[in-house]
Amino acid sequence: MSAEAADRVAVTGSRPSTPPQTSWFEFLLDPSLLEQHLQQSHPDPSPDLLIIQLLEQASKPSLNEQNQVQPPVDNRRNRTLKLLALKVAAHLRWDLNALEKGLTIPVLNMLLNELLCVSRVPPGVKHVDLDLSSLPPTTAMAVLIYNRWAIRTIVLSSFPEKQTKPGPHQLNMMSLVQQEKELTENILSVLREQAADSITVLERALSIKKDFYIHTLRTLDLLAADPSSANGETESSTAGLRISTEDLHCQVHFDLGGICFQQGCSDHSSYEKAREHFRLARELLSKLGTSSFCHLDQQRLAGYWSACRTLIGTSDSSDAQLSPYEQISCLMKDQNYEALIEAFMRDNVTLNLPDSFRHSIHLELLHKLQQGDRAVEGACHKLCVCNAVRDALEGRVLSVSFHQLLLKPSENIIRFLMEVCVRSLRKENPSERIKRRLAVFIKNVCESLEDVSLALVVSSHELLKELLEDEEKQVLMEQMRKCSTTVNLNSKPLPSFYDIPTTACVRISQSEQQLILSRDARQIRQIVIELHGIAERPYWRVNSKWEVPGDYVNVILAIKDNLTRDLLYILMAKGLHCINIKDFVHARQLFSACLEVVTEFSPKLRQVMLNEMLLLDIRGHEAGAADGNMERPPPDLVSRVRGYLEMRIHDIPLRQIVGEECVVFMLNWRENDYLTLQVPQSLVNNNPYIKLGQLIASTCKELPGPKESRRTAKELWEVVVQICSISSQHKRSSDGRVSLLKQRDSSLGILPRSKFMTFMKKLREPLVLTTLISLFVRLHSIVRDDIVNEVTAEHLSIWPSSLANLQSVDVEAVVLTLKEMVNYALSLNPNNQSWLCTQADIYFVTNQYSAAMHYYLQAGTVCSDNFTKLVPPDVYTDQVLKRMIKCCSLLNCHTQVAVLCQFLREVDYMTAFKALQEQSSHDSMDSLYDYIWDVTILEYLTYIHYKRGESDKRQVAIKAIGQTELNTSNPEEVLQLAAQKRKKRFLQAMAKLFF
Repeated sequence: MSAEAADRVAVTGSRPSTPPQTSWFEFLLDPSLLEQHLQQSHPDPSPDLLIIQLLEQASKPSLNEQNQVQPPVDNRRNRTLKLLALKVAAHLRWDLNALEKGLTIPVLNMLLNELLCVSRVPPGVKHVDLDLSSLPPTTAMAVLIYNRWAIRTIVLSSFPEKQTKPGPHQLNMMSLVQQEKELTENILSVLREQAADSITVLERALSIKKDFYIHTLRTLDLLAADPSSANGETESSTAGLRISTEDLHCQVHFDLGGICFQQGCSDHSSYEKAREHFRLARELLSKLGTSSFCHLDQQRLAGYWSACRTLIGTSDSSDAQLSPYEQISCLMKDQNYEALIEAFMRDNVTLNLPDSFRHSIHLELLHKLQQGDRAVEGACHKLCVCNAVRDALEGRVLSVSFHQLLLKPSENIIRFLMEVCVRSLRKENPSERIKRRLAVFIKNVCESLEDVSLALVVSSHELLKELLEDEEKQVLMEQMRKCSTTVNLNSKPLPSFYDIPTTACVRISQSEQQLILSRDARQIRQIVIELHGIAERPYWRVNSKWEVPGDYVNVILAIKDNLTRDLLYILMAKGLHCINIKDFVHARQLFSACLEVVTEFSPKLRQVMLNEMLLLDIRGHEAGAADGNMERPPPDLVSRVRGYLEMRIHDIPLRQIVGEECVVFMLNWRENDYLTLQVPQSLVNNNPYIKLGQLIASTCKELPGPKESRRTAKELWEVVVQICSISSQHKRSSDGRVSLLKQRDSSLGILPRSKFMTFMKKLREPLVLTTLISLFVRLHSIVRDDIVNEVTAEHLSIWPSSLANLQSVDVEAVVLTLKEMVNYALSLNPNNQSWLCTQADIYFVTNQYSAAMHYYLQAGTVCSDNFTKLVPPDVYTDQVLKRMIKCCSLLNCHTQVAVLCQFLREVDYMTAFKALQEQSSHDSMDSLYDYIWDVTILEYLTYIHYKRGESDKRQVAIKAIGQTELNTSNPEEVLQLAAQKRKKRFLQAMAKLFF
């Protein structure tokens, strides 16, 4: 042996060998192997996977000599496989928690139906009609297990769960996933129909006071050895695992409680039943101790019990047995806010309640306050303080509500805050980390208070003196001294610094109220000057809803003159608010006042205001266009937009929204040449909206040409594909395997998809929208890869026909974007035939056939003057007509199918005859015969009605065929006129039906 080979052997031998997985057929060859396999600590395959494999093999369809699919054969092999699957479930002691976790609904349904079969449950008899007390014990137990699973499955299916969406590489599995989903829905519909019977069966079981027996591996072997027993009265019926009455009743009460709780949404009295079942389950569970059969989720039982007590309102907050959640809920229901605040203060010491629950209680009170309930204002503020202290103790970020409260706090709130801080440290040996966090919190509160009197209340408190280091105390006291000397006059004693006269407070309050309500620029200016004359404060903070874009905040707040800063901030914030509510008159006045203020001292801010006034004028003109005023914009406005797009001034804060609105404006008014040729490249590179607009304009500009250019279209395609793509990254799991994760939030494109859609929904130009819809239709066809069910649109030939990196595209995002774009386009122009056909195709490929027919008919209506003229053949192509035929067929409107088959260039007699053979049709049937002009179809109708003995319908068909204008000897022009007349009348009738 060579040295290299020896090294390989040594390395291989040093690795721990993984035992090979046992295959399912080995258990079929040696049934005794199953029990040995299940006794292993970590069997491979696991019990649930083994059940799936065994049942899958037992239910495989077979092929006959003609290669036709046949149901699974009932032979010894398949019966043995099913019995092995039952043995695995018996090894799990029929624990539904474990079985539901590892098996899908169809597999578990098959398993339990097989249990019913081997347990000799009488076939064809409803379970509700069985007398459980007279059945053999294992037979009765099989019935109970099945009905327990039935109501548990109904409850579990009502819980929301995240659907696992297959990636692009898994699209070929969609049909299998869809089949399983449909099978699951069918089973669930049957279980829901039989829910009342299942509940009755389980309620009757609660009256049986004898023990039950459940199948084990040994009893199943006995059944296999004695298959001739018909009534189950063999050793196997009493030799199973004994289940005590209390054991079974406890489990049944829990399951019945779950279904009753679910029904409580529609019938409140069901909550009473649920509570009683859960009460009995709790009592029985406390008596059982360890159980071999009863496997209750005690945490869920406690949650159910708490929810029932809360919903029914029988809880008493003084009840010592109540959980902290229930106590808080009772206090909220009783509106005992003092006790509620006390409970929150105690919890700051015990830290029992989760942060999310505490904040939800505060939000509930805040909602009441916003609804006008002023009685909760004090409690709301105090809860906010309690939550802030709790957040500080645990090192979390403080809430926005607390920061807003600190803008204008009362002295009572500040004193209450200090009390909460003191009580939060009343625990045995609080850690130094908690003390340090609380010290930093109180110090930050002190420094953020603008009212010096309140800051002194905090800084002079004994708790802060205890918590702060000596050096920190000196720094804080120096800050307080400096603050006190800057307020009011230095000659006055300290108390006058914060004892503001009542009259001054009233004047400030009244002026601030006027300032909040006013939209008049002159009045606002006058009020700000008056307020600064009374007291020097940052009045731009008076209303927390005054918002200025982040691009401008630093520039405005850097203004040294406080009055100018406040005035400019307030005027701009109010102007932006007026734009949002489309009060363009006041917005223009406010911005003009801003421009007047900044022109005196800041060229930079002057350009900022000119940009905002341009945005105002664009939105004002676009709002008029949206209301139907389609006059072209004045040349001055177009020139200003071009000026912005050509601007090369540096150090000017630019908002992307201004560039976005300028691009939308130019696209909507067909200024494609300008966007294509004259926009500076630097601006294109810095603003993604301008780049996107330039690509759209270039593509639209080249569309009318004889050769639809693909170069710019390809650039636009690549940008949009990146917007709809998701980044992927590799992550190593705990077991060492590397998995691929897709990050939908981290967009790879120049814009996130949400912002891209916002941009798209500002466009109005039909050619632009048609181009973008065309792009997404092509992208949709590629990612779905379904040639039969493709969506159609105009200009599809300019786009690439394939994608290099298909797996990176977010299929769901593409589908959603296409739907949103078509819906938006139709909201602008519901009579665009191309968009209507695209919308119809979208509904068709998503199996929404009634909606698809609606839009196919609407597309025909708009181009034929409500079907008074013929629909152009390029609208109702053979493809569209075949889709309409399929829609009618799947809607069970078979006579409509036969009529539409005549519309094709070559009549589809095969489909028409097959449709007419259907005896159950959801349309008007013989009343539609007047719309048939093809004599062959009418002759076939008379034949099939004769064969069925339907003389009345046969007479209707004979009358239709006897019309002189349908005589085949007529000239071609007469026959064409007869067909056209019937086409129009039929489509008008269909329009009345689907519109």
